[in-house]
Amino acid sequence: MQSAIVVFPGSNREQDVFDALHRAQGKAPLKVWHRESTLPKCDLIVIPGGFSYGDYLRCGAMAANSPIMREVKAAAARGTPVLGICNGFQIITEAGLLPGALLCNKTLKFHCKSVHLRVENSQTIYTARYQAGQVISVPVAHHDGNYFADDETLNRLEGEGRVAFRYCGPAGEIDEKHNSNGSARSIAGIFNETKTVLGLMPHPEDATHPLQGSLDGVPFFAGLVEALN
Repeated sequence: MQSAIVVFPGSNREQDVFDALHRAQGKAPLKVWHRESTLPKCDLIVIPGGFSYGDYLRCGAMAANSPIMREVKAAAARGTPVLGICNGFQIITEAGLLPGALLCNKTLKFHCKSVHLRVENSQTIYTARYQAGQVISVPVAHHDGNYFADDETLNRLEGEGRVAFRYCGPAGEIDEKHNSNGSARSIAGIFNETKTVLGLMPHPEDATHPLQGSLDGVPFFAGLVEALN
């Protein structure tokens, strides 16, 4: 398996996901600068977290128009898995790979903490090492993580099994108390129609080493590598 991580000016989690993938696959991912016009041959494309272009204009909007994104969208259309984490979720949503938008947190504050997530669909390349309904703990670090879509889109996501994770309490309870950024229906991550593209706000790559305080992200990357090898 060969993975490629796209780096933008303002990315700051590319090394985190590099390390998580390196540990999982035993092979160093490639890093691709956003100004490149071609992608190397790869089995997985990752758009990492950070603050691309300083989050000016609208989070992810400028990065979504970088030259490499034409190739990312073309690769996704051919079925190459694309993973967007935090700012990466914002970027691939702005690029049209996923529906909806990421708005400012309802608290109007930056959130940097560990949260609980409930796995909603375990029948995908990203979640195969989890059980549906399983609760995991991973960090978030965002100001604009409030997922929004109209009711028709939300109903379609629900009906097609395209909700990947929801914010929840430690026992899996879904309520406003544990949905601090205000995301519609407590959604923390969604898939595209074929479930090959995943966007999520939390950072599973930062729950893959004992020093990070949680290993709940290890099955995420282990299952992904297993599926793509």
